[in-house]
Amino acid sequence: MNLTNIGKSWDEANYRYLSAALAVVRNILEDHTDREQNQPQEKNPEHLQQALEEASAAMPTPSALERVCKMFNLSSFERDLLLLCAGMELNGDFAKLCAIIHGDLQRAYPTFSLALAALPNVHWDAIAPNAPLRHWRLIQLGEAHALTLSSLRIDERILHYLTGIQYLDERLAGIIEPLQEVNDLVPSHQDLAERVAAVWAQAYKVNSLPIVQLCSKETASKRTIAATICQLQGLSLWVMPAQVIPLAPSDLNNLIRLWTRETILSKCALLIDCNELDTNDTARLNAIAHFIERTNGFLIVTSRERISLSERLVVNFDVHQPTTKEQGTVWQDALAAMSDDKTQSVYAPQMNGQVKSLVEQFNLSAATIRAACAEAAGQLAQTSQNDITSILWDACRVQARPRLDELAQRIEPSGDWEDLVLPEAQKQILWEIAAHVRQRSTVYNNWGFAAKSERGLGISALFAGASGTGKTLGAEVLAHRLRLDLYRIDLSSVVSKYIGETEKNLRRVFDAAEQGGVILLFDEADALFGKRSEVKDARDRYANIEVSYLLQRMESYPGLAVLTTNLKSAIDTAFLRRIRFVVQFPFPDTTQRAEIWRRIFPAKTPTADLNALQLARLNVAGGNIRNIALNAAFLAADAGEAVQMKHVLRAAQTEYTKLEKPLTEAEIGGWV
Repeated sequence: MNLTNIGKSWDEANYRYLSAALAVVRNILEDHTDREQNQPQEKNPEHLQQALEEASAAMPTPSALERVCKMFNLSSFERDLLLLCAGMELNGDFAKLCAIIHGDLQRAYPTFSLALAALPNVHWDAIAPNAPLRHWRLIQLGEAHALTLSSLRIDERILHYLTGIQYLDERLAGIIEPLQEVNDLVPSHQDLAERVAAVWAQAYKVNSLPIVQLCSKETASKRTIAATICQLQGLSLWVMPAQVIPLAPSDLNNLIRLWTRETILSKCALLIDCNELDTNDTARLNAIAHFIERTNGFLIVTSRERISLSERLVVNFDVHQPTTKEQGTVWQDALAAMSDDKTQSVYAPQMNGQVKSLVEQFNLSAATIRAACAEAAGQLAQTSQNDITSILWDACRVQARPRLDELAQRIEPSGDWEDLVLPEAQKQILWEIAAHVRQRSTVYNNWGFAAKSERGLGISALFAGASGTGKTLGAEVLAHRLRLDLYRIDLSSVVSKYIGETEKNLRRVFDAAEQGGVILLFDEADALFGKRSEVKDARDRYANIEVSYLLQRMESYPGLAVLTTNLKSAIDTAFLRRIRFVVQFPFPDTTQRAEIWRRIFPAKTPTADLNALQLARLNVAGGNIRNIALNAAFLAADAGEAVQMKHVLRAAQTEYTKLEKPLTEAEIGGWV
């Protein structure tokens, strides 16, 4: 059966039916005009009614006019009044007849007064604000000093609907957008979509349609699941960001009415995207709740956390990331799609089982995996590099980077093991930390430790030592060797004086970081991890809850979380027991300082007669040594010379002044 021909035949039949219905109303107006002018004429309205009945019988499915009358429960008078207004747009005779009936050529438009006088089966309540014509804005009233004398005009959306043209009301454009593209779902998400569709199908039978709420940290999967649900139900899906819902009551109610009318006119569902919603914006939350609870039809709400709604039935579904096996399958399919030969990937053989490493490190959605492959394919097309494994790894890092701009700073790691001057025992612990991160999937999953107990699987470390002893550099080295992103968490923006806000901020940090398993660096954590305070008031109790929450998230975080402190003794021992590694970064001795000085200047930096042993007499930590070296390089560059002891001396004097520390002869004697 040719669906195109069916659509064409319906359009033609619908136009014929609408024309016949307009002819009947036009005849009613003509009869009224003749009576008013005392010029009755012999007419045969029966043939018009017969033509209407024949046009109705020829419709393969109900006409648009019949649908409108049924959906909005219009009476015969309301139907004729709507046709009267439609005739003004579609037939020039209607304007002439209106002017004649009004007895005024300037009033060539329909009014309630005209309709009440000319049309049959009149009832006054048809013009009430709560009656269908005005409540659903099927007609619009012009300005006039009396209600019955106001000009009437059919709403443009309704006019086009009657003629068979379907589109979204232009007043909703820019607020509500279509979601058409549907990617293939992983099996677990397909199962979820089918479950939700079944819930809707059953509820629709008993006229008790619930709101569906899809909750997870990731956005793309929820949209794809929602699109699949609507596809299974034969619905078109539209999306509205929660941020565009108006706060003013009049605008909000107008939006509710317009969208509800759309749900009546077409088989559609609305997805309200609350993923970026500020949960502190009470006015916005109230407006969203008002919209959701007063909008009928198929509604899907997507959010990171559940939104409480009281007046309508809500069915909640948690959307989990694809399983490890599903991610592996998506990777293989995406790699195959990167090849010109769709039947066999040229890249998959090069991976040599590296897909397993990608899945173990990056807990990605199907959409993010496809995006990473697309980015990798672009890089391969632009460069001669053929190391697909490295390119994909870096693409995953970029795609999985958390959005933590206001709570954290991404550090580009540059240091390596040779840049880290530490005693052998401390280096050994850092190597062990790296080994734990690399092999966590093998030990936890393959060797069964995760199945034995889910507690304490997170990898956490405390780096303790005075300022400048290399704690941040140690974290950079680990990130560099593990090829992972490093984020320094700004505790001043995370810790809040308002009860519950600190946990909320910490939740945002960990939730965003989990997808890519980034290294989290909580700098100067003793501000949060001090000795557990005696509970004297509610604030003390919640301060301890905040710390407990952070430790709990660290213990379950699939990546590495590093805390740094300048004073290990300030950390409560109960907290220390729950941290897997503790690395003490000692103040460097003379030998270690000499080694730092030998490595501090880059190979491209011109130097002359620098004596590392003499420089090592400066009793400062590695961070201060770096400041002195950098300042000396600027002084030498400004003088057009290589870096010499005299430049280091001037830089050391500046650094010691900043430290409010005297520069002794024992430290600089014999330099110049």
